[in-house]
Order: sequence, then C-alpha cells, then structure tokens
Amino acid sequence: MKKILLIMPYGSVGGMERLALNFYNHYSKQNYEVKALKIIRLKDDIISFGNDEIALSEIDFSEMSSSQRLKFYFKAPMMIRKIIKENQITHSISFGDMANFFSSLSFTNEHKVASIHALKSVELINKSFFNTISKISYKSTYYFFDKVVCISDAIKKDLIENCGFAFKQKLKVIYNPHDIENIEFLSNIPIDSEDEKQLFNNDVIVFLGRFSFQKSPWHLIKAFSLIEKKHQNLKLVFIGDGDSNVESYLQDLILKLKISDKVFFLGRKSNPYQYLKKSKILALSSNYEGTPNVIVESIACEVPVVSSNCTDGIIELMSLGEMKKTDNLLETESGFITPNFFKGVLAIPNNDEITSEEKDFAHALELILSDEKYKQKLLLNKIELLSKFDLKIVTKAYLD
Repeated sequence: MKKILLIMPYGSVGGMERLALNFYNHYSKQNYEVKALKIIRLKDDIISFGNDEIALSEIDFSEMSSSQRLKFYFKAPMMIRKIIKENQITHSISFGDMANFFSSLSFTNEHKVASIHALKSVELINKSFFNTISKISYKSTYYFFDKVVCISDAIKKDLIENCGFAFKQKLKVIYNPHDIENIEFLSNIPIDSEDEKQLFNNDVIVFLGRFSFQKSPWHLIKAFSLIEKKHQNLKLVFIGDGDSNVESYLQDLILKLKISDKVFFLGRKSNPYQYLKKSKILALSSNYEGTPNVIVESIACEVPVVSSNCTDGIIELMSLGEMKKTDNLLETESGFITPNFFKGVLAIPNNDEITSEEKDFAHALELILSDEKYKQKLLLNKIELLSKFDLKIVTKAYLD
C-alpha cells in the first residue's frame, strides 16, 4: 500500500495548490493513503483536504518576527520528519522551493520527489534570505531527492545553465497533470451572483492568479486602457488576490487611466472555471512563469489565451508546433504569445508610460476580440493540445 505525503506552501488557489489537489484527488481514487501537508494554513484557505490535512503553522510568515521565522525554518524539517515517520509515508511529493527545501532536510527514506515550477534564474533575482538558501540548496540538499521534476524543458535547461544545479541526473521533465473532465464540469456550473452574472454578459478579458511582481498585472491594465474605448461592452476582471502593495498600485493606476468603471476585482474564487468559461480571453502578462496551469485550464474551458513570452514553456503549452509570426506576435493554436515584459527588475514600475510590449499585448487582445476565427482554431485543436497533460499518466510518472 502506497502512503503518500503531499507538501505545499499554502492553501490558496495558486497553481501549485491546485496541482496538489489534483494529485490528492487522483491518488485517493487509487485507494492510496494520502496526507496533505500545508507549511502555512490560514483561516481563509480556499483549498482544503479535510481530515487528511496537516499544517506546520497557522501563523503566516508576515506575522512572524525575524527570529520567529528563523526558528520556524530550523523546526520545519524536523516536524516533517515526525509526520513522515508517524504516518509510515512511502512516497512524498513537495511543490516549490520552500516545500522542497524543508523536505530535503527531513532525512527520511521514503521515495522523495521535489518539483520546480518556474524559471529560477528570474524568480531568485531579488536578494532575500530564503532565495539565498534556495540557490545553495540546488548544489547541496537536493542530493537527497530521488527525483526532481521540472514542469517544462525550459525550466530544466534554466536550472542547469543558469542556476548551477548540481544533480542533473535527478532532473525529469513531467508536465503538470490536469483533471480536464472535472475542469469542464466545474466550468459549466452557473454563476450564482446576479451582479457577477450580469458582468459576464459583457465581453470579458479575465486575469486569474495572484497579484505579484511575477504576474505583473499592471501590464495588462495598461494594454486594456489602449483598446477599451473601441469596445463599448468590454470589461477587465481580476480573480485572485496577493501582495497588498501590488493591489494598491493597480487601484491607483486604474484611477489614473480613468477606467474604474470597466475594471472589476472579484477576489479569490473556489471555482474560477465558471468565470473563465464565460470570458472572451484569458490574459497572462507575467514577467516569468514555468508552465502556468491557467493556460491549460483556459484551453479546457475553450477560451483563447493572450500571454507574454514569459518562458519558453509557454510555447510548449500553447502550440502544437504550427506557429505564425505577425509583426511582434506569435499566433498559436490557442491564441497569441507577445514579447516578454521582463526588464531585469522585479518591482512596481517607476513610471506609468505605455511600453512597446504593452502595445503589442493590446494588439493581440484586439485581434481575438475582433475575430471569432481564433476561438474556432482553439476548438479545432483542443483535444490534441490537452493530450500531454493526462492526469493518470503524469501522477504515475511522479511515483515511478
């Protein structure tokens, strides 16, 4: 009998947490014993694992003093070790740098798998204590993993060429699995709120994710401001939450651009797919990504995508290989890839001037809004685009 421990940072609706939930649901259906460990559990967590959930702390890092946080860093691997021993865990899977690092120092003998979900040479560019630890761990503690999963070829290449990852033989590329049938089912559930239902009777561009320097949603807002006057019924909807400083900047930017009546913040949603399904476009304006789950989810919901070229992994998700370049845009079977926004600094911009990349992003949005052929192209290629993310195949590959 396999006894599996899934280790994740939080219980929000971020990509890694939704991924962990997919694993949990699938392994449970295989009659494995599955426990889900959140490093931090908060009262407003969207994702829950019921009686199979364990937490190391119910106090967020932002509420800890520096000494408390340091003490927690030292205690966490020992707490994980105790959980693994008490539950006789045979396999553990950790999601992201924090979970990977703590798991690597538990010094337990189960089949131990780490997973890496973003371009680390970009993500770790800002100096912080934990970023420094993460860089060191790539040359030291990752030795203790049996397998280190990269969710795209681009991430694997980045770790080797730009991050000095010392254990190349442990790196395996496995795409994120998705329960496509469940996404489709959830996407067809009607929206309850009358106000939200009316909102989505308009042409909606939707952003789904955390407000962060990584996601840089200000690029989307500025691109939206360039086209909103051409489309009377066009709205921009944000689903998610995150860094309060980023959100505050977004609100100020919206006021400055005089588009407050067309931009809406709905907060986190336990079922974002019912909103995604009703949208015209999913927009992703990130500085960097790994292979963002939301693109696969958008394809499953039959909604075209406009994404910045935030990683080579974007092409792996959005295209079957038939790409056409028009001006600065790459047209794929599922939408458009626009030039990368990243300029070497992860921070709120110093000024609000419209950049050439934001104009390109706006042009891609305009093309999809103006012609139904892009949605028809997605529908024609949907099954083949989704074939590489089969839940059964991917979850088995993690345990092999």
